[in-house]
Amino acid sequence: MSSGTATTTTATTPAPTVTPSGHPARWLALGVLTLALLVVTVDATVLGLAIPFLTADLRPSSTQLLWIGDAYSFVIAGLLVSMGSLGDRVGRKKLLLTGAAAFGALSLLAAYATSPGMLIAARALMGVAGATLMPSTLALIRNLFTDPRERSFAIGVWGAVSTAGAALGPVVGGILLEHFWWGSVFLINLPVMAVLIVVGARLLPESRDPARGPWDPASVLLSLAGMGGVVYAIKDLAAHGFRPAALAAGATGALCLAGFVRRQLTLPVPLLDMRLFRNRGFSASVLADLMTVFGLAGMVFFLSQFLQLVQHRSPLEAALAELPATLGAVGTGLIAGATARRLSVRTVVSGGLAATALALGALATLRPDSGYTLLGASLFVVGAGAGFSFTVTADVILSSVPRARAGAASAVSETAYELGAALGIAVLGSIIMGGHDFTAGLRAASAVGAVVLLCGAAVAWRFLRGQRL
Repeated sequence: MSSGTATTTTATTPAPTVTPSGHPARWLALGVLTLALLVVTVDATVLGLAIPFLTADLRPSSTQLLWIGDAYSFVIAGLLVSMGSLGDRVGRKKLLLTGAAAFGALSLLAAYATSPGMLIAARALMGVAGATLMPSTLALIRNLFTDPRERSFAIGVWGAVSTAGAALGPVVGGILLEHFWWGSVFLINLPVMAVLIVVGARLLPESRDPARGPWDPASVLLSLAGMGGVVYAIKDLAAHGFRPAALAAGATGALCLAGFVRRQLTLPVPLLDMRLFRNRGFSASVLADLMTVFGLAGMVFFLSQFLQLVQHRSPLEAALAELPATLGAVGTGLIAGATARRLSVRTVVSGGLAATALALGALATLRPDSGYTLLGASLFVVGAGAGFSFTVTADVILSSVPRARAGAASAVSETAYELGAALGIAVLGSIIMGGHDFTAGLRAASAVGAVVLLCGAAVAWRFLRGQRL
């Protein structure tokens, strides 16, 4: 449905507040929204460089270490759909500002964690708060920008920040770890969230679904239990092989997800409208995002450790070594929409995924004494390819739904992103940690990631045929 039809609501129900087209406030609002997104995406990868330091301080077991890296993404993945739907009902601005306050408070708890269990709990609760932020940012952009070309550029900025934020996490962490202790990577969130709350309260417009129904707690529990069970099973199977507990968790999770889908099809106003998946462009974009992040996330998480532990770089040196990925993502994210209109959606998305796969394939040749030329060039291509793909798929997803359902659509997109990240760290991390040699494991994981991304490119080419922004 086009944005023009979405703005015509019934006379008895107030329409979502939208900054008028051409008014400069919408671009200032975009800056506030990208600030919130930057913090959430940076926080997903900022721990990579801090792992050796917190390991020496807290002494977590290998299982606890993986949960420290995964808990944040797993909880976000399980709650994004619920929180996106909640934002459509209570107001996206309200949910964004509430989540920002909680995220800041929980960052303080994580910074001063005194045990692995305390840090895992803090990271999980940060995931709850993060789940309120991520769908709200993209949904508000969908409501702020009614002109399709302006919206494409705004989503390009959003996509550049999203992709670059993940790559920027190690840079921020490296700078902080050069001067402070590992908890400082969390304290940096406090001033940013304070700015977001103060400025966002005055600048952001409120928007919600005018035809909103009640928020269904049973659907929330089914979604969380289903995602949690399936993800736990995959994580445990990847780390320990087939075990009865993991198989039981996976089966229970699958049953809960089946129950969630069935319940959504029977509710008058569902938490997630399953009819969204009938749109081929929507479904293909979500699947492409999941496969892309799966192939990339484990590499981003463990490459920082390779640079420090194997090549003996300082935290700051390791962070700067990963900077080309950020530059590539920002550059292509800003031009992705225009490029997709000039060429085609499937050309840009599948081409970006194929380029990223080739770059990961090049990283599969890494050796402990490899020079920086190979690494830097590969990371630049990784960022550029991901910037093209993520930006265009986000535009396709948002363009497939009316503005009133932007929160739920955004949540599905972000769920694919977070689930892919969590699974990538779990599966590719198990490949890396399961080998007798860290570098050999990293090469194997790079090769697996390249294969997954090539499959994603094939999916995008097949199912995004004829898709337009």
